[in-house]
Amino acid sequence: MNEIYFEIISKLNKRIRTTKIYWNKIIQKHPSIEHCEKEVKQTLKEPDFIRLSSKDVSVYLYYKEFKIYYLCVVVRHLNGTGYIITAYFTSNMKIGRQIWKK
Repeated sequence: MNEIYFEIISKLNKRIRTTKIYWNKIIQKHPSIEHCEKEVKQTLKEPDFIRLSSKDVSVYLYYKEFKIYYLCVVVRHLNGTGYIITAYFTSNMKIGRQIWKK
């Protein structure tokens, strides 16, 4: 089944969701976020930065600093909703137009 694993209202007032099946695909690719659902939700609700992808205007990158790394949650916005494409820890933010800063 493709039922919703979690859903949250983002800082940009978008309803962002992911399914358990898709979340498992993300953590297979990025095992460091396996137990970071709380941090992903926090990044969407209370980011330090939000950038617009330089390659796709419907893709937003939410960043929150955790110790020496940023958690980046990549989201596609579709009208009032959206879904998580991927999430990962990084030391550098991607190039893109900054649309929000804490």
